[in-house]
Amino acid sequence: MDAGRKNKRVGLIAVGIALAMLGLGFAAVPLYRIFCAKTGYGGTPKIIDEAQASTIAKTGKQISIRFDSNVAPGMPWEFHPAQVTQQVQIGERTIAYFIAKNDSDQPITGQASYNIEPDQAASYFNKVQCFCFTEQTLQPHQEVRMPVTYYVDPGILTDKDAKDVQQITLSYTFYNIGKPKS
Repeated sequence: MDAGRKNKRVGLIAVGIALAMLGLGFAAVPLYRIFCAKTGYGGTPKIIDEAQASTIAKTGKQISIRFDSNVAPGMPWEFHPAQVTQQVQIGERTIAYFIAKNDSDQPITGQASYNIEPDQAASYFNKVQCFCFTEQTLQPHQEVRMPVTYYVDPGILTDKDAKDVQQITLSYTFYNIGKPKS
């Protein structure tokens, strides 16, 4: 093989590797989010479906859930929990509500990100339904109540790192994601 063909081949391989790395870079964020949602890693609550939630046994033991809410800078919304804390039975499905109001004169579409503290409790906090799973568009001055259905998995009671947790904080931040879709 002559030097020109070798150089061309090496160049094509290098471009192929660079394109593959670029593709992996773009795929990393959604793959990481899926991983966190399935495992509870990094303070992300697990997301489960209705069928899984209906099989969880109640334990009779209580835990406190605290709700925190924020809006990103420049987001013209008011956003707060309807109730700051709830005492819940571990294993029992519970609903909490958050209230959002668009204070602007135009429709605003937002998306909520969420986190759980302490980290060792995140894998036991399971969301069945949540407003944070989809984009939310509020019309000018519209106020809405948004539910989150969740439960704390009874496995928390046998985890040596999480069994002494007495309060779990569920925190949301709403971000402006642009104009509503027409």
